[in-house]
Amino acid sequence: MGLAKELRARRKVEAREVNVPAWSDDDGPFKLYCRPITCYDLDRLQKKHPNFLSNTTIGAMVDLILMKALDESGDKIFAAADRIDLMGEETNVISDIANQMFAEIESVEALEGN
Repeated sequence: MGLAKELRARRKVEAREVNVPAWSDDDGPFKLYCRPITCYDLDRLQKKHPNFLSNTTIGAMVDLILMKALDESGDKIFAAADRIDLMGEETNVISDIANQMFAEIESVEALEGN
């Protein structure tokens, strides 16, 4: 096994909770889960949305949600066919979910303390 594969095997990747108050019901806020965004995820998004990192569109955010949203068991909660319905959602709801998914990604400046 190569070093990269060995390091990847050691990594513990835990899903984090994303709260969506706009989708609440009588039981409380809707919760979905997502694992950290990987280089592979960004590569996939940038193929469909070339300026994803510098000019993130709502469509790109919806695609991110489709890719990364999981239930508590770790199963995907949306299928490609759900894109149409998610595109009909209010923009602030979609951007809030995407922002929570991106919460762990910091800029180089933030990491350097600038």
